[in-house]
Amino acid sequence: MAGAAARLKARFAEVYGADHRVRVFRGPGRVNLIGEHTDYNLGFVLPMALDLACLVAAAPGGGLLRVYSDNLGEARQWPLARLGELEPARDWSDYIAGVAREVLRAGFALEPVNLLISSTVPVGSGLSSSAALEVATALALLGDRRMDGLELARLCRRAENDFVGMPCGIMDQYVSVFGRENSAVKIDCRSLEHELATLPAEVEIVAMNTMVKHELGQSAYRNRVRECGEAVEAIRQRKPAVASLRDVSADEFEALAGDIPETPRRRARHVVTENQRVEDFIVASRREDLVRMGELFVGSHRSLQYDYEVSCAELDFLVDVALAVPGVLGARMTGGGFGGCTVSLVRPEAVEEFQARVTAAYQARFSLVPQVYRCRPSAGAGEVFERNPAARALP
Repeated sequence: MAGAAARLKARFAEVYGADHRVRVFRGPGRVNLIGEHTDYNLGFVLPMALDLACLVAAAPGGGLLRVYSDNLGEARQWPLARLGELEPARDWSDYIAGVAREVLRAGFALEPVNLLISSTVPVGSGLSSSAALEVATALALLGDRRMDGLELARLCRRAENDFVGMPCGIMDQYVSVFGRENSAVKIDCRSLEHELATLPAEVEIVAMNTMVKHELGQSAYRNRVRECGEAVEAIRQRKPAVASLRDVSADEFEALAGDIPETPRRRARHVVTENQRVEDFIVASRREDLVRMGELFVGSHRSLQYDYEVSCAELDFLVDVALAVPGVLGARMTGGGFGGCTVSLVRPEAVEEFQARVTAAYQARFSLVPQVYRCRPSAGAGEVFERNPAARALP
């Protein structure tokens, strides 16, 4: 990571001119092991931060907030006085503008600054490139000013909810801040407390990018939020104390299912059973029960495929082919759906065969070569110091 920071500083000098004050901040992407579409229903999720990350180099500028995306080769700039009144541009720059607006609203003054962005988190992959960008940008804009980690995650989520316009839960920003090496992070999305979950050494986590992102993803996401709300309203007719699907156990859901319209009922069934799968997965992981962990992965995918209906042909194909490879314990889609990544639990000695067989089959079926990422749990966000790259800016 220190080498990446040095390269980004050199690139900064090419874009903006040499400046000894350049600092580099990192926000990691994430892969969600299990607990999909439960976060905005105030349930449980089990993500881990990745070594794939967004780096933002920052140095004082001349009168403006300026940003250059090295990945896209595009620049944007805004007068500081106008940040509070900006309207979304409906492109990548909204993540920067939205975070800047929220930093101002949190009571922090913004000084003129030049930002250079470089990210290894693939866009549209379901590995949360947006949260990585938001968190790294927020740290760059805050500089030496400290903010509590939870408040930082909340700030970045507000930027995505209120400015970008995506009604996401807090999982992505939270784990980007609170990730830890060698551990997944179980997040209670209601209390916003977390605990670390160590994963067995006898299994590798491998993400595979479908290289597609179907356009209906964003509209379907909003529909699922609405449909879950409809399920809650139906349940409240008999259980007024229920505030979200988090409050409904599997047994209670079965007793109440007949009172819920068909489509919201299927959405709710996924959320209720997925919360239980998160709990069961952590128990299985502690026991190093790899077979049970794999079964829970498959159960999660089938629930997302049939009850929540956020999968797609490419994701289903990758999952089905993976499950036919010896040494693959389980596979599921991860992220919002309609493209992006699958995540598989693979015995270490089987990873190369898994990658070769699934890649060949996918290329033959869809004429696309999927990107493969061997995922390692990473530390959360912070400043990158060239002499001590592991140092972090957050507690």
